[in-house]
Amino acid sequence: MRLSELKHAGRTPVLPMSITLADAAGPAQLQLLTLLRVLPGQRYVGAGIWRGRPVLAKLLVGQKAPRHFQRERAGVQVLAEQGLTTPLLLADGLQEGEGGWLLFEFLDKAQSLGDAWRSVESLPPLADEQQLVLGEALSAIAQMHARGVWQEDLHLDNLLRHDGKLYVIDGAGIRVENAGKPLSRQKVLENLGVFFAQLPKSLEPFTEELLVYYLLSNGEHGLPVEALQKQIDKVSGWRLKDYLIKVGRDCSLFSVSDGPFGLRAIRREEEAAMLPVLDRADALIDSGHLYKTGGAASVAKADVAGRPLVIKRYNIKNFAHWLKRFWRPSRAWHSWREGNRLLFLGIATPKPLALLEQRIFWLRRKAYLVTEYLPGPDIIERFAPYVASGEAPENELQALDTLFAQLLRERISHGDLKGHNVFWHQDRWALIDLDAMCQHTSAGTFAAAYAKDRARFMRNWPTDSALHQLLEQRMPKAP
Repeated sequence: MRLSELKHAGRTPVLPMSITLADAAGPAQLQLLTLLRVLPGQRYVGAGIWRGRPVLAKLLVGQKAPRHFQRERAGVQVLAEQGLTTPLLLADGLQEGEGGWLLFEFLDKAQSLGDAWRSVESLPPLADEQQLVLGEALSAIAQMHARGVWQEDLHLDNLLRHDGKLYVIDGAGIRVENAGKPLSRQKVLENLGVFFAQLPKSLEPFTEELLVYYLLSNGEHGLPVEALQKQIDKVSGWRLKDYLIKVGRDCSLFSVSDGPFGLRAIRREEEAAMLPVLDRADALIDSGHLYKTGGAASVAKADVAGRPLVIKRYNIKNFAHWLKRFWRPSRAWHSWREGNRLLFLGIATPKPLALLEQRIFWLRRKAYLVTEYLPGPDIIERFAPYVASGEAPENELQALDTLFAQLLRERISHGDLKGHNVFWHQDRWALIDLDAMCQHTSAGTFAAAYAKDRARFMRNWPTDSALHQLLEQRMPKAP
C-alpha cells in the first residue's frame, strides 16, 4: 500500500497492513500491526515492524500532512536538544503527494501516566497512590519548563513510564520560548492551568499541596495559587465548551450521524453494542420492566446480553404536541448533553450511552436515550428508616453535602429534584432525569432556580419530621 492511500482508509483500516516507505537506505516495507490513535484521513499512529525492528509509527496524510510533519519533527528535535527524555526518532520522511512519516523506537511494556492515574482515580482524593502519579507528572513538567519548553497538549497520556524513566511524547504539541532558559512565569501559569484543569474537581482543594512537587524541580518563579486558579478556571471553561461540542459531532469520543432523517449519537467505545439496541428500542421497552409508560415519555429497564440498561422514549402525544416539539432540540438530546456535562464535571449520573432522534426532513419526531442502569435505591427509600429519628448515616449526609456543593459551584439547577431522581450508587448520590437541567451563566437566574430545587428537595419529607429539620439545617440555601 502507498502512504497516500491511508487518506481513504477511514477510522478502522484492515490490519495488518504493509506500507512502502523510503529513507536514505532506500524503500522498505512498514508492517503496521496495531493502531493506537486514528484521525481519519489525517493521522494514523500505531505499532509495527520496520527493517526487522519494532517501531511506533506516526503516519500523516492529507493536505495538512506537511505542516503536521514539520511540527512533529521540530518538537522531537527540541526535546532531544534540551536533554529531555523522549523516544529516539529512528527514521522520518516527507514525500509530496504521499504524506509524512516518523518512526520512533518502540517502548515495550511502557505505561502512560494516564493509565496509571485511571487505576487510582477512584481512591479518596490525594491518596498516596494518586500523589505518586501526579507528583511524577509535575516533576517532568517542571523539568521541561526549566529548559524553556512546554507541552501545549499537556495531559497524562503524553508521559510514559518505561524502564525506570519518564518519557515525554507527542512532539507536535511541544513549544519553546527561549531554549535552555527557564520558561516565563506567565507561560508556566498557563501551562500548569492546562494540567490542573484536567484533574477531578475533588482535587481542587489540594492544588497548593500538589504544586510543591513542581517547585521541588523548578523553583524559578513564585506561583501564587490565586493566579494559578484563574488559569485553571479559564481552561476548565474552555474544555467543557469544547467537550459539549464533541457530544454532537463525529470524533474519537463519539460516533455521530446527523442528517434530515435522524440524529444518532453513541459513545465511540459503545458503538457495536448500542447499534442493535437503538434498532429495536421500542421492542426492548415493551418487553422490559416499565417504570413509566404513556404520556410524554416511556421508561423501561431492559437486559441486553446480560447487561441492564435504561431506555427512555420521548413520545409525541398528538398533533398539537408535535407542533410544540418538532422545531426544537428533543428532550432526549438535552438529557444526552446534560448527562455528559455532569460526567465531565465529576457529578454522578448514569453514563449516557446512546441517543436517537427520529426526523422527517429535519422535523423532529420520537426520540430515544439509552443510559447505564443504577441498581441503588433512591434517596426516599434510602432515608426512609431515618425520617422520624433524623439519624441518617453521616457518610451519606456528607455525600449529599458534596452533591449540593457541586451544584452550587457549577451553577447547575436540576429542575425536578424530587427524591426519585436522586440515587445512592457507589458511595455517591447520582442525579437522573435531566430533561430540565441547566447550567446558568447568570448568578441571579441560578439563585432563583436553585431555590426552587432546594424547596422541591425538602418537600420529599414531612416538615415536622426530624430528617426534614436536619436537612433544612445542612442543605445550603440559594447564594
